[in-house]
Amino acid sequence: MASPSTIVAHLDLDAFFAAVEELEQPELARQPLVVGGDPHGRGVVATANYHARRFGIHSAMSCAEARRRCPHAVFVRPRHRTYGEYSRAVWDTVRQVVPSVERTGMDEGYLDFADVFPDFRKARALAEAVQVAVKGATSLSCSLGVGTTKVVAKVASDRRKPGGITVVPPGREASFLAPFPVRLLPGVGPRAEERLRSAGVALIGGLAALEDGELTRVLPGKVGRLLRDRANGIDPRRLERTPPENISISNEETFARDVSDREQLHAELRRMSLNLAAYLEKDGRVARTVTAKLRYPDFSIRSRSQTLSAGCADGERIGEIACSLLDRGLKDRPGALRLVGVSVSNLEPYQQLALT
Repeated sequence: MASPSTIVAHLDLDAFFAAVEELEQPELARQPLVVGGDPHGRGVVATANYHARRFGIHSAMSCAEARRRCPHAVFVRPRHRTYGEYSRAVWDTVRQVVPSVERTGMDEGYLDFADVFPDFRKARALAEAVQVAVKGATSLSCSLGVGTTKVVAKVASDRRKPGGITVVPPGREASFLAPFPVRLLPGVGPRAEERLRSAGVALIGGLAALEDGELTRVLPGKVGRLLRDRANGIDPRRLERTPPENISISNEETFARDVSDREQLHAELRRMSLNLAAYLEKDGRVARTVTAKLRYPDFSIRSRSQTLSAGCADGERIGEIACSLLDRGLKDRPGALRLVGVSVSNLEPYQQLALT
């Protein structure tokens, strides 16, 4: 069993793709929404909002079947670039609360709570802090499961969706998992589920209780022992920390009132760019990528980036690029802004050219 100091959380963004589409187009929030392929072809559902799920629509279902179940559902095609922007904002925010993160997907990952509080009694408060931070930064909701192992945290994160928190205290791992169908145990695929059900094992607790001989007959080899361990809440896997996608330096400004005046927005970006340049100069580095971030009153996010052929630490130049990127973003979606920001990445040491 994991040591008492192991506190791992699994974070899962709620109906992520659909939630982003609702932020981008608020009128969709009141309708059954399916993100996926062509409902008149062979498209597959990527995700569905909770209105659509009431009709039995779920991920990996054919879009044609989804339309049959809910003819008035709205179907939209996935926009992975937009989802990526929101995902980066989420994980940048999460790292400000819990620095040690293992991302397992755009919308889910594990957090090392013990790095922040080695006391399990504070796990729920920390999970709530993560939820509040994510909601405040992106207006997205997430669910968290907390336990002593990855397998327990993963199962727990799905118990109180959307926006729920489930904490499984040390010593209660097996009893927590026991009543759930075996298919919910990470690692149990359709074939393993079929073999277990054929042997009369329908629940995780039944798998946990299998004797060695019966286990070998139903699930031979290392896989059977691994799954039985997981059914008992035993999972030796540690977090494999995912580094930030791009080490960057950023500066942001949230306005007291939404701002639409372009000159004021440009002035803010230029001011922040000078601050970033001063930091780069002090640190002896230059940046090759400049990114402008725009957040609208409904919390939707746009970011635009430009990568230079050579590194730059000139504040005026960074400011010019940031203003140009802001203009590009506002051309795609005009409107007042709640926040603007500028960041620099692809950092490298400053190298002075030697004259010969």
